[in-house]
Amino acid sequence: MAIPGGTLSAFAAIGQREDLSDIIYDISPLDTPFLSNAKRGSAKAVYHEWQTDSLTAAAVNAQIEGDDATTNTAVVTNRLGNFTQISTKVPRVTGTLQSVATAGRADEMSYQISKSGKELKRDMETALTGIQIGTAGGAGTARTLAGIGSWLSTNQAQSGADTTTPPTTAGAPATAPTPGTAAAFSEVQLKACLAAVWNSGGNPGVVMCGSANKQLASAFAGIGTQFRDVQPNGPVAPGSIVGAADIYISDFGQLQIVANRFMAAANVYALDMDYWEVNSLRPIQTESLSKTGDSDRSMILAEYTLSSLNESASGKIYTTT
Repeated sequence: MAIPGGTLSAFAAIGQREDLSDIIYDISPLDTPFLSNAKRGSAKAVYHEWQTDSLTAAAVNAQIEGDDATTNTAVVTNRLGNFTQISTKVPRVTGTLQSVATAGRADEMSYQISKSGKELKRDMETALTGIQIGTAGGAGTARTLAGIGSWLSTNQAQSGADTTTPPTTAGAPATAPTPGTAAAFSEVQLKACLAAVWNSGGNPGVVMCGSANKQLASAFAGIGTQFRDVQPNGPVAPGSIVGAADIYISDFGQLQIVANRFMAAANVYALDMDYWEVNSLRPIQTESLSKTGDSDRSMILAEYTLSSLNESASGKIYTTT
């Protein structure tokens, strides 16, 4: 049927008000598990340093009765460091846009500042968990911090490893790690990595990985059938299908399996979070920039670095992902 003649319809009427929701829907992930859980510290220079040390290997240590004491050779500490990296976001809004009525936010600049701050944290997570090396920068080059992937060298589990070893006695990693032969993430690799970390003295509590490796970890057989207690008033309702593993109980302790959207996808990290620290030379801050015309600008800025307080306390697995 057609609309009767002379009938005014919504197709032709003039003056209809728009129906625009006052909510802005954004599903962009905001979780930054490493940045949120790492220790916090301060930096006082663009090159932040710390020291590490270790005990000599345990020995039987049997001495001759009445013998003169032999002086043990002292071993100096290691002096490591990392460069601070500057990360910024600069939103800019015209005076006109600040004045017109907008849906979903009362003030456009405030909305853009809030959005940029969230983006900055995601950028920081990507740098901290990545494989980039530390560089001093220059007049036309930005400084970069060395990420987790460049620090981890002692405890690696990967087939055919041919990895450039980052410095463990002085300086910051200046050569990117060369991955060995790629292989699918397996429980065998994880157990080998955890054993190496434990033998070095570490006690990792977190296995951090991307989505594909998280799903592989959930399929690990362990030593028996996967199960989870189901109680009427518990966290899992009766009849639920449990298809994920969030806790891995190893021979050397319990670890939480954490998915990280922003880390290097081909790496799996076994981390002792007590030995990772994010140091701020300038914490996240917002500065209004001078006007150069009919617009307003603000800069959200952070200057920070990563301290690998003792990389032997953690481990790394290189995978195909």
